[in-house]
Amino acid sequence: MWSVLALAGVSVAYLFAHFLLASPETALVHPDQVEIASNHYVSAASVVQIFAPDRGHSILRVPLSQRRRQIEAIPWVEHATVRRAFPNKIEVDISERTPIAFLRQSNDLALVDAHGVILDRPVEGTFHFPVVTGISTDMPQDDREIRMQMFSAFSQQVDSARPGSMDLVSEVDLSDANDLRVTITGLQNATVSGATSSEADAPSGNAAQVDSPILVHFGDGDFGAKYQSLVDNIAQWRATVGRVESVDLRFVKEAVVNPDTTAAAHVHVAKLVTTTKQAAKKSR
Repeated sequence: MWSVLALAGVSVAYLFAHFLLASPETALVHPDQVEIASNHYVSAASVVQIFAPDRGHSILRVPLSQRRRQIEAIPWVEHATVRRAFPNKIEVDISERTPIAFLRQSNDLALVDAHGVILDRPVEGTFHFPVVTGISTDMPQDDREIRMQMFSAFSQQVDSARPGSMDLVSEVDLSDANDLRVTITGLQNATVSGATSSEADAPSGNAAQVDSPILVHFGDGDFGAKYQSLVDNIAQWRATVGRVESVDLRFVKEAVVNPDTTAAAHVHVAKLVTTTKQAAKKSR
């Protein structure tokens, strides 16, 4: 009797397993049996195509881990969850990457996230970011991530120091991992709320000088304090040296104005926190 019951149990288990593995009711036949959620920029077609080898087979035969890795190989996908939904569906939840800047590559603009992953610009989607340069697909992923983490820290610290300041940033050069170089336009707008008397009383003829782009060397850290020093001192530097084309803030409590021009135009400004009269005296 026990032998008969055991044989019957094995038979039932075999038939049930055969049903699950071979029955048409559990087969993945149509593309719409792959249900995709939380995708905005990742096309559903690119995900469904990954399951093409599984069509006609039971969902129990789908190698979920392998398919998940294939989905996460799509540049816009940061994480993916793949699971079976009986009787015959596959569910895919996608977490997309978040771009934080435009990336200039030759004559094209791509997008890039905080991990240095380069993303194609989607057909639909509006983004408002500064442009970064100095990284490319030829650069190792770790190097790209180091530079983009530095850019991310710069963005957060600068906007924390003065909300909206990233709107003045037009381009960021990340080619040197030890020196983040930023092109800033319209610093007059950043000084309106706390302008010095020399900035507030500047004649209208200086408008072009005030709004001209400035290349700023920020080094690799302490970006918020350096940006605040830039805003606090730019009016005095312009009053002292005239046109300011670039500023190097990589030195402790010091700045070099116009370091990227001819040697005759180099001006050393000591102690960023000094008053206007002290700064003018020391620059002479």
